Amino acid sequence: MSNRRTPQVSSRKAPKQARSTELVAAILEAATQVLAREGAQRFTTARVAEKAGVSIGSLYQYFPNKAAILFRLQSDEWQQTTQLLRSILEDLGKAPLERLRILVQVFIQSECEEARMRVALNDAAPLYRHAPEAQAVKAQGEMIFQVFMQEVLPDAPQAIRALACDLITTTLSSVGKEFSENPRTTAEIETYADAMADMFCAYLTQLARRADR
Repeated sequence: MSNRRTPQVSSRKAPKQARSTELVAAILEAATQVLAREGAQRFTTARVAEKAGVSIGSLYQYFPNKAAILFRLQSDEWQQTTQLLRSILEDLGKAPLERLRILVQVFIQSECEEARMRVALNDAAPLYRHAPEAQAVKAQGEMIFQVFMQEVLPDAPQAIRALACDLITTTLSSVGKEFSENPRTTAEIETYADAMADMFCAYLTQLARRADR
């Protein structure tokens, strides 16, 4: 059994007044800049406080440690991704595979636009990835994909839907990260995203046909 301590990544308190809200916003903006400039290894609360122009004591009123700040940045990014998933995959005005194709294109474009920050956050992930708060946020996005898979593969066994969901989300995340680590032109992004979408759509179409037999 592991004795690893789970870091505290929740904020100490939520800002209730406009001044407090502005202070937290300033801390998070400074944290974004420090992380982008220094990377995860040199990211410290002292550097963030200095960049934000606040005392270290003021910072600690809202964030108990650097893991909490980094988790907040990652959590905000995850929430944005979750909203992206929901807005695209739950658009019933489009066919399911059309929605998936749009999602792949938008996701890869987003990965390339925000590559530097995403790489830095990924490097910082060991500080908070095992915290319950992190698992809860990630579970929201996974649930959206699970519901989508049920729509795409209604006659497939649950195990097959779960496998398809895991394969697509893992591939999308891992390959998207690797692809975005080098500068890409708009044409390269579109070509790559289309090819990945073709692969996913062909895979799901084949699974649907098997389930119908």
